[in-house]
Amino acid sequence: MKKVLGGLLPLFVIALLVSCSSEQNTLTSPNGKITVEINQDSTKVLKYTVKKDGATVIEPSTLGLVRNDADFSSLEVVNIGTKRNVEGTYVTPAEKRLNNKFKANEWDLRVKNPQGKEMTITFHLADNGLAFRYAFGETSTEEKTIEKENTSFKFATSAKAWLHPHDDVKNCWAQTCPSYEDNYITDVAVGTEAPKKAGWSFPALYKTGETWVLLTEAGLEPSYCGTRLAQSSPNGEYFIEFPQQGESVKPTDPVTPISKLPLYSPWRVIMLGGLNDIVESTIVTDLSEPSRIQNIDFINPGLAAWSWGIEKDNSVNYDRQKQYIDYASSMTWEYVLIDVEWDKRIGYARIQELIDYAKTKNVGIILWYNSSGDWNTTHYTPKSALLEKDARRTEFERISKMGVKGIKVDFWPGDAPSAIQYYYDVLQDAADYKLLINFHGTTVPRGWSRTFPNLMSLESIKGFEFITFAQETADLAPQHCATAIFARNVVGPMDFTPVCFGEIPGIQKRTSNGFEIALSVLFQSGIQHFVETPESMAKQPDYVQEYMKNVPRVWDDIKLIDGFPAKYAVLARRSGDKWYIAGINAETEIKSLNLDLSALNIQEEGTMITDGDTNRAFNQKQVSLNNGKLNVEIQPNGGFVIVF
Repeated sequence: MKKVLGGLLPLFVIALLVSCSSEQNTLTSPNGKITVEINQDSTKVLKYTVKKDGATVIEPSTLGLVRNDADFSSLEVVNIGTKRNVEGTYVTPAEKRLNNKFKANEWDLRVKNPQGKEMTITFHLADNGLAFRYAFGETSTEEKTIEKENTSFKFATSAKAWLHPHDDVKNCWAQTCPSYEDNYITDVAVGTEAPKKAGWSFPALYKTGETWVLLTEAGLEPSYCGTRLAQSSPNGEYFIEFPQQGESVKPTDPVTPISKLPLYSPWRVIMLGGLNDIVESTIVTDLSEPSRIQNIDFINPGLAAWSWGIEKDNSVNYDRQKQYIDYASSMTWEYVLIDVEWDKRIGYARIQELIDYAKTKNVGIILWYNSSGDWNTTHYTPKSALLEKDARRTEFERISKMGVKGIKVDFWPGDAPSAIQYYYDVLQDAADYKLLINFHGTTVPRGWSRTFPNLMSLESIKGFEFITFAQETADLAPQHCATAIFARNVVGPMDFTPVCFGEIPGIQKRTSNGFEIALSVLFQSGIQHFVETPESMAKQPDYVQEYMKNVPRVWDDIKLIDGFPAKYAVLARRSGDKWYIAGINAETEIKSLNLDLSALNIQEEGTMITDGDTNRAFNQKQVSLNNGKLNVEIQPNGGFVIVF
């Protein structure tokens, strides 16, 4: 979406003595409800202010950056380009909607620093949010370095925040951080300092007045780096922070953007409105580059059985994986994921036997890989097989000929440009060999599933495996799940690996089985890996097993029905002509809700599966709407799913 600049018009800037109307520095969304005002402050720092329905949502916040050869901290607007009406349609098999369409207004602001050097800031305004990015559209023969961004997002001090702490580099197991795997800190005052020097991860959720805001970034290319929010946010002003030293493929790789021109930053995304506007938004993929894969016939979203979630390393053996293939086949699931050290514990020759057996059962095999070289101390293999292009393509050719359908690639280094380039290289090479991709120990989604539709999922969440590691994480799981729906999963597919009906060795599970079955709808992933074991699934009622066989692989629509971060959530997803309504209660008291489902145009009764007499039991019943409304009761740490 790199635009040619042109058709530029004058802009009124407060510091300039120019006579023109105040509307000339105001940008508006297509429906006119969201506005962005551009002004200079007294120190000639360029600021933007975001309003919705006339009320300020983002207070005057800083625009600008510092390049090694030019400081763009003080800026003067030269021109505002003519408004562009942008719209389009595209397909994303692994996202919240298969078929997408968008409409927005865009402007190019041509700005200059005191030395006369120019930069472009493009603003994109849709009806449920906005975004902006910096661009140097000219061509250079020498490389330029972006040393820092001055970009900020300032909230009223009365606002509240739901934020994910970013990990300090290498400060966790086997030096695998940062990997976006922490619990959100919920409902805190803006300006709260992050617990770690690294700051806060994207996406970041806020409530200011009656308006919700989600901050993230989109359209990240390898010429730039992934970013986050700084540790300190004085007076509610959050600043962009670049990666830490060490978040790169090689220790000597730069962590700041270094590139010849042209150079484009990622889009700084601000979703805003009601929680429904945020949860239902596709602005992250709207702003990302169109598909670079010509043939997408091999891309097949689906459901997967996975032994490692409960059974860990010892389950990675020939006999147990064959049982999981039988299990997946009996459940009509498309895939089995064979996890760590399959190369040592099973070996290529016997993996081929499993692949051939799985074909007779209409099941595809996904294999785990360790992305890492020496940036962490992980020992799991296959390790370093993907680092070099020739070796990577040789490996992809080999497993593609074997019949492998996809790979899970774990333990990424961070967000430096070399790491971003590594992601792109793996995605492109995998597409060439018709392999699906699942990234683990990874950065957060930034719209790559549109650019590379073979990207089925990313972890970037403190997922189910962490519940099996510590009781503390299990205790926080209900609130954590009820936050991810409004934050992490909004920005892209999420491989949490949900749905555990059985027991977890050494851990007391806090969520009920009604809660667990609801996650099959509440959490979205292009390939959804279920952790439920064959033996536990066999003990569940027939109607539960039948439901789990038929969980949709692809979704056509999404509607938030009700909810509040970390407390409860009710979500509707449509697949074909069926609506799936799922809800969870993350609090300790029964929650009674009167759900308004009138917008779904449901004409018939539905089948509800919910909690039974105990939190390990189920109950099934028929439900009908009354003038589009439905009363439900959700047990503490419980949940439900309804199919209409």
